[in-house]
Amino acid sequence: MSSTLVLIDLLGAGALLLWGLRLIKTGMLRAFGTSLRYWIGKSTRNRVSAVVVGILATLAVQSSTATAVITASFAARDLVSGLMAQAIMLGANIGTSLAAVILSLDLHWLSPVLILVGVVTFNRSRYAAGKGVGRAILGLGLMLLALALMGQATEPVRTSDIVIYILAHLGGAPVFALLFAAGLAFLASSSLAVVLFVVLLGQAGIVSPELALVLVAGANLGGAVPPYLAVYGEGVEARRLAATNLAIRAFGAFALTGLAGVLGPVLHRIWPDTGVLALSAHIGFSTVLLVVFLPVLGPLARLAEKLIPDAPEGKAAPRYLDESALATPALALSAAARETLRLGDMVREMLEASMIALKSSDPAVREQLAEIENDIDRVHGEIKIYLSRLAREELDEEDSRRATEIMSYAVNLEHIGDIIDSGLSELAAKKAKRRLAFSAEGLAEIVRFYDRTLEILDIAQSVFLSRDADLARQLAACKSEVRRLETESAERHLERLRARRTETLETSGLHLDILRDLKRVNAHLISVAYPILDDMGALRDTRLRPSSKT
Repeated sequence: MSSTLVLIDLLGAGALLLWGLRLIKTGMLRAFGTSLRYWIGKSTRNRVSAVVVGILATLAVQSSTATAVITASFAARDLVSGLMAQAIMLGANIGTSLAAVILSLDLHWLSPVLILVGVVTFNRSRYAAGKGVGRAILGLGLMLLALALMGQATEPVRTSDIVIYILAHLGGAPVFALLFAAGLAFLASSSLAVVLFVVLLGQAGIVSPELALVLVAGANLGGAVPPYLAVYGEGVEARRLAATNLAIRAFGAFALTGLAGVLGPVLHRIWPDTGVLALSAHIGFSTVLLVVFLPVLGPLARLAEKLIPDAPEGKAAPRYLDESALATPALALSAAARETLRLGDMVREMLEASMIALKSSDPAVREQLAEIENDIDRVHGEIKIYLSRLAREELDEEDSRRATEIMSYAVNLEHIGDIIDSGLSELAAKKAKRRLAFSAEGLAEIVRFYDRTLEILDIAQSVFLSRDADLARQLAACKSEVRRLETESAERHLERLRARRTETLETSGLHLDILRDLKRVNAHLISVAYPILDDMGALRDTRLRPSSKT
């Protein structure tokens, strides 16, 4: 029974340690996420500065996995080159080593102070940044508390014959010890937590110096797997980055495992405390990898490109932007218009998917929406670059006006994608999370608004392609209809609220927010008619009636 209690204590302390890590990571990202991403993207002018960025970012979020995910997202969007991204990862490995040193100090007195400050800061802060800082401080306090609990839980282990027997035999099978530590780090999604556990075992005299080195190597190997799995769907560049980092750590892990028998006695004479030896080995492991691989990141990047080739062009790749047509403005504008029409088709797909998400509460639909929105951003960016290159050529007044119309419509479609992704998709997720259901009348009104929006999208596509004056007038007239649809639905919704209908009370905010977002979507669609009507002189400067004084 005592061994079972020890195991429960260890598992509970380990869970608390991981939860503290999660609080620090989410707190820092919520407080400084945008600034952190901007700083990482702008501070990678050379390999050395990229390494420093990786160290500081990992110390801030206490997780090399979080740094890897952020860096991979930049690499996938070409904001950071593959070489600089890999330099950031080498720095992140050192950052997590330094974090292990800081957390291994005897700071048990600091834990209650940090927990108190974190809770007070979180509760008293009114803004997301303040709450994020409070969450991070609370997480650090919980981590220190978890380490103290793990130290207390491992005290009976040093006298356990069974544990000593297992570890003694594990020390004679370094490959199994390596895989054991790698598995722990993978399951915990943190090499930091496993290294700290090895430090405690070393301080208790449970593991030998040689075994401590192997376990540290396994922790570093297993800690590189979660980043690879986390960014697998981010794109080829992200996969290359994570796979190269995994290969580098695997090389170091197997090398350290092979040399553990030789290095163990030598390092033990320098650091008699096996816990300190494990910490030093953790730092040395990352430092040696940095020194060895930083100069050869260029060849490594080229090798990764050969081993992980670019995927076939999919939906996000432009289809009609012909480079050879740039010499002929009329052909180039036609190609850009066709690509922009395809962008409108992708927006239609997003609208239909968001309506399905509101009806069915299927979480997979939201992931589909995020993927389509990324595709829209990519195609929109390609259209902008294509038109900017066309602008260098000699354009007459009509071609210049058409290029402006294409750019304006593409921008509006990209804005619609953002509205759906950050607005309607979030509302669908909130509905699913809270298990809410619209009233039958309310859902029918929302579906009717969606259907009319899809019809207006079809008209907008036709107006953009044909520049037909009558269609443009018809599209502009839809603005009053959209305003009426929103107003009537909001009024009927308020009537149901006055009737105290339960489902209406629960979904009131969602209903009105959906109406607002659909109105914004329609405003962007209808705007395609204004340049055509303006050329005809069919637009007034203002909708206001003249006052009696004027």
